[in-house]
Order: sequence, then structure tokens, then C-alpha cells
Amino acid sequence: MAAPTLEQLAPAGHDVAADPYPVWAELRARGPVHRVAVPESGECWLVLTYEAARAALTDPRLRNDLRHSSWGSDGGHALGRNMLQSDPPQHTRLRRLVAGHFTPGRISALRPRIEALCAELLSALPRQGTVDLVSRYALPLPVTVICELLGVPDVDRALFHSWSNSLVLPASQESAAAAAAGLTGYLTELIDRLSASPDGTLLSDLAEAARLPAPVGAEAAGPGSAPGLDREELLGMAFLILVAGHETTVNLISATVHSLLCHPDQLALLRADPALMESAVEESLRLNSPVHASAFRFAAEPLELAGTRIPAGDAVLVSLAAASRDPARFPGPDRFDLRRRAQGHLGFGHGLHHCLGAPLARAETALALRGLLADRPALDFATDPAHLPWRSGTLLRGLAELPVVVG
Repeated sequence: MAAPTLEQLAPAGHDVAADPYPVWAELRARGPVHRVAVPESGECWLVLTYEAARAALTDPRLRNDLRHSSWGSDGGHALGRNMLQSDPPQHTRLRRLVAGHFTPGRISALRPRIEALCAELLSALPRQGTVDLVSRYALPLPVTVICELLGVPDVDRALFHSWSNSLVLPASQESAAAAAAGLTGYLTELIDRLSASPDGTLLSDLAEAARLPAPVGAEAAGPGSAPGLDREELLGMAFLILVAGHETTVNLISATVHSLLCHPDQLALLRADPALMESAVEESLRLNSPVHASAFRFAAEPLELAGTRIPAGDAVLVSLAAASRDPARFPGPDRFDLRRRAQGHLGFGHGLHHCLGAPLARAETALALRGLLADRPALDFATDPAHLPWRSGTLLRGLAELPVVVG
């Protein structure tokens, strides 16, 4: 018997993309793990409770490498070989190559540039009237930051984002395939250009690593001992950092503004006490979970997860969003509360694949909110928030637009 999709499990007429939380809550109340079908992917085991999610994310028998999957394919739209689709020791080696670019010290050094970009974007907004905060503020900020970090030229950034958006939230298999082909060609050309003329950007450094292959036997010496990158790994690394480096932050900035405007008491609290900004970001990560599911994991052997038997080769999808609203871990989980101790949420995942760019996303969101609230004290919705369109794919969820009154 075929497993149901989330849409089939939802009440008639309910928009799961706009509000998946009641469906997850109903399933979670019936048990921590359920068999569901994911369109364009296949059937998998969906993990919904906090404890089961943490267990799944740290279970070494659940692997990210597709070679452990009975599916045999990821749909053909991932570029190269990237960290999300690898396990130790390969994952360890790949992560170490870029981890130094996302340390707290490096992010602190970026803060003045992020603040300057916020100021530029805010100064370009009209002083009165209505604007879409996604396209005019929440999107261009992280796109510019990650493209500057990697070395993507200004003129290419809009095109890059359209490809990225088509890959993470595809309108169809055809549009995703076209975006994958376009982005592959673009990144290949950019990598070749930076290989010939290094400029000190992250992608340039990675291209340099690709010119220095690991010594024979280095991979066997232990995790992280092989410094080189092959061509497929370089392409995969560029793809992952470019896409993950901005899509999640766009969603986080816009969803946090949305939550604050939906909860004027919490907005007033934040305005009265700016020291709560860090709490506001963490609570939004918990409540809104811009990355609402992990990458698929695959059982390398038969195992039991929260009382459910998982056969070898089966896919497991961990719902970070559902786990972060588990009432067993967070009382009143659907309430936006800046004074909540939200630490421990799974908004950035958990374990070996915890989001490498989390410090950058936190910094960008906090600075974007601080600048916006200071510059636009009368900010409010320009339309009924219940009717705002949400974009939702297997892994990501965010507002398609956020019309606000800026005067």
C-alpha cells in the first residue's frame, strides 16, 4: 500500500505549504515516526519528535551518501559531490576546507560590511508607501554577502539567484533540470576563471585546493588528512555554499519580521529592549525553521528508530520544524515568545551536519532586523498576513513576498 503525502493527510482545503504545523502536530501526537511519500523523491520515514530527531541526526547507521539508498538517485539535480551527500571521512575533509571561513572571528570581521549593506538597502527604500520586503531587503542582503564571500561578480547575482530558487523550490522537474544545467555551466566557468586568476575569495581558495590533490593514501590516514578537492567536489562545494549561504537567510529574515508584526506585544518588547535581538533570532529559528527538514538520510543497515523498524536502504527525513515545535521540549510551542529559552532548537540541524553557516545567518538576520526597526519605526503589514504566499519544498520554507508599509 502506497504511503500518503502530507497533502493527503491534511484536512480538505488546508494549504500545507502555508501552514504545515497542524498536520505535523496531528502526526506527532500519534507517534514519532511515520511513513510518508515525498513528491518527486519517493517514500521515506518522517521523524517528527524532538528526541527522535536528535537521535536520527546522530545515528551513524543513517548515512547521507546516496549509495546507501534503495532509491538509486537524487533526481539528478544536485551539483557535484557536496557535504550534504557525504559521510566521514569524506565529509570531515570537505568541511574542514571551508570551516575556517565561517568562524566567529571571520563573521565578526564581516559585520561592518553587512551593516553597510543594510544601510544601503534601507536608504533605497521609499520613505512612504508599500514595498515587498523580500525582494527589496531580505533577499539582496544575503545574496550580496555570500556572493562577495565566494567571488561571484555583481552582474551575475540575479541570474544566480533565479537558478538557486528553481533548484531548492522547483516549479517542475523541467525547471529544476534547466537550472541545474545553467548553474553547472556558470560555476564551471567561474571556477576556471578563478583558477587562472586567484583573487583571495573563498571560491578562489577552493580552486587552489583543487590544484593540490591529496597524496596517495592520504584519505586512508584519517578524517581531514586529505587536503585536496577533485573537480566534482569543488563544483559541489561551490553549489552548496552559494545556495545554502543565502536561501535560508532570506527565509529567516522575512519570517522573523513576519512573526514580529504578527505579535505586536513581542515587537514592542524588542523595541524597548534591543538586547533581546539574539533571543528574537533564536525564537524565530525555532518557530519558523527556514530549513524545515534535513537532507535525506539512508539506513546503511536495518535499525530501530523510536520504536519503528527501518529496513536497510530506506530513506529517513527529519522534520527540524516539527521537532522544534514539539510540546514535550518547548511548552506552548506555537507561541512566539522572545523570553523563551529557545536554545536547543533544531533550526540549524544537529550533529555532524549542523549548518556550517549558522554564525553568518545569525549575524545577518540580527543586523538586518536592527537596521530595519531603527530606520522604519512605523513598519506594518500592507496586506492580511493570513493571505501571504509561502514557498515550500522538501527542505526549505519561506515567504514568497512580504508587502509592508514602510512609512
